[in-house]
Amino acid sequence: MPNILVVADADTVALIKGVFSEESHHVVGIREKDRAIGLLDDDAFDVVITDCLDFSGAGSFGPSLLDDLVSNHPDIPCIVYAKDVSVRHSVEAIKRGAFDYLTTLDPREAIRSVVDKATSRSGVAGLRRRKEDQTPGYRFGELVGESPEMQKVFKTIDKVAKSESTVLITGESGTGKELIARAIHYNSHRQHKPLIVINCGAIPGELLESELFGHEKGSFTGAHRIRIGRFELANGGTIFLDEIGDMSPDLQVKLLRVLQEQTFERVGSTKTIQVNIRVLAATNKDLLSSIDEKKFREDLYYRLNVIPIKVPPLRSRKSDIPLLINFFLARLGGRRRYDKKRVKQFSEQVLEAMMKYDWPGNVRELENLMERLSVLVEGDMVEFSDLPESIRGAQTCLFPSLTSTLESGLGFNEAVDEYQRGLILQALNHTHWVKAKAAELLKINRTTLVEKIKKMKIEPPDISQFPQW
Repeated sequence: MPNILVVADADTVALIKGVFSEESHHVVGIREKDRAIGLLDDDAFDVVITDCLDFSGAGSFGPSLLDDLVSNHPDIPCIVYAKDVSVRHSVEAIKRGAFDYLTTLDPREAIRSVVDKATSRSGVAGLRRRKEDQTPGYRFGELVGESPEMQKVFKTIDKVAKSESTVLITGESGTGKELIARAIHYNSHRQHKPLIVINCGAIPGELLESELFGHEKGSFTGAHRIRIGRFELANGGTIFLDEIGDMSPDLQVKLLRVLQEQTFERVGSTKTIQVNIRVLAATNKDLLSSIDEKKFREDLYYRLNVIPIKVPPLRSRKSDIPLLINFFLARLGGRRRYDKKRVKQFSEQVLEAMMKYDWPGNVRELENLMERLSVLVEGDMVEFSDLPESIRGAQTCLFPSLTSTLESGLGFNEAVDEYQRGLILQALNHTHWVKAKAAELLKINRTTLVEKIKKMKIEPPDISQFPQW
């Protein structure tokens, strides 16, 4: 249940409470800034919404709650809610570290959407690098690992952060590409300027141009007011373009110009806007193959791929799994007071099964599993039977000894079925549940494999439900 602190007048507090009246959000509303700071020090909140801003005549902020949050509670997103609609103030708010800027003209659906994004992100990555979390050798902000593969990534981040070079981060889904982008930004000289994140694959192509570059009032149907684009909001800081491989060819041309000249025009405008930004991009696609298929521009690829960072999948750095388990458990126990009882212990058999599993969903899947087990397992100890079938199947040895099979009490047919199940699960996990590849690995027809999966009621891990990294 997300905790929301609203520091605003009574009308705004009532509005926010009304927006979430039918949901499981806990909204605390107060007016005094000093009292809010005290509450933030004593309790855990997922997001803060505030109108406590002191706008000077020059259009900038004086001392505000936003400044205190950015300085002392950088992991808590702060949403500015203003009654006066001002492009100048919205840009200033984002530059000063606000997660987003809302006004009285925004509908309730927009408020709910922004708050949901903020609460989901505060629980996964945080909005600032937490200095107290830095342990030399195996931690880099929210990135965790002591394997040689991750040490190489950490060293690259450390070098890249000091430069202005464009970085292309590649890797499978769930490996933590956004965390690497945040680590680069918050260890650079731009760390006190905005980091703007946009998922190019999550926004329809016809809306992405307006999202990136902004639009003028009346430039198209529904453009009721000026919209500041993400590139303009990122001025002076960094913009992170996630899933860059999903961008349309037309937009790729415009992005190439921004990279080359640091200029663009809003949709519906002829006025050229100059910006000073650093571009970080990420994708889980093979862009070279996309170039061959004429889906991605070759000149844009080489402009983005100045410094490449390839994030290793979890299966290639399994030595980090115990460290990651401890990290996620510690965070589950530290979010709120009532979460401490959810921290569990793991039996040796459980840990062994986790080490044998291939983790097709990578670190995101492991994080999701830790939270799932902490909620569903009633006792203090997680046993082998509590694990999902996909992980239990990875524990099955390909060639179990005859003695262990006989001692297990299984009959001949049951033992053969169990062996087949384990063999199929291992092939599926090894090929990330691509049935055609698994069938090829097992040297059987794909239709035969599908029939066996249905007969044995083997279900894949629900990767689509994992929280975004």
